[in-house]
Amino acid sequence: MKTIGLIGGMSWESTALYYKIINETVKERLGGLHSAKCVLYSVDFDEIQRLQHTNEWKKTADILGEAGARLAAAGADFLLICTNTMHKVADDIEVKSGLPLLHIADAAGTIIQQAKLHKIGLLGTRFTMEESFYVDRLQEGFGIEAIVPDQGERNEIHRIIFEELCLGVMKDDSRARFNEIIAGLTERGAEGIILGCTEIALLVRPEDSVVPVFDTTALHARRAVELAFSDRAENGVV
Repeated sequence: MKTIGLIGGMSWESTALYYKIINETVKERLGGLHSAKCVLYSVDFDEIQRLQHTNEWKKTADILGEAGARLAAAGADFLLICTNTMHKVADDIEVKSGLPLLHIADAAGTIIQQAKLHKIGLLGTRFTMEESFYVDRLQEGFGIEAIVPDQGERNEIHRIIFEELCLGVMKDDSRARFNEIIAGLTERGAEGIILGCTEIALLVRPEDSVVPVFDTTALHARRAVELAFSDRAENGVV
């Protein structure tokens, strides 16, 4: 079993889910008292989110790249960034850490492609929904067209993520609003919904959507276990 390196803390609420899912998946695979070999570096999310909102992405890459290098020194064989948004600088983090990185969009894209879906609604932070790093990777790597909510809905989702979910606050009215937005994307032709922020699965349930929901936290974590048991640790490949 390879050692999984986790760059977490963005937020710690969803990082805790990574740890839980990874260990549950290893136990399902091996049984008994087996658990995952993993190391975690948890950053101070307040620092990261301030840099995100002031467009200082190079500084975020430096911080997470250093975290990755420390995980390499601790014995990690490959990396996971336990958040969708920071995959904007995934290539820089991979280079700075010296370790191969399992990209979260690849973990989602592989499963969506296997489901033979071609048009997907994408929910996430404003950065993930509005910038090209995520949408382009799905299109170029998997032939998946990602559509996003309108501007006002994107702003509302972003606010709920940072002001509620990252703080562990779950509100019924926010769940209802997400459900309305998901219904709107479905009316626009979305064949499924990507929960493209690792906190959204804390609020949105599969039964909230009439089309399949793809939880990137769970997909990424389970793909990491597959890679931990494989013979290869290449960028986005298991």
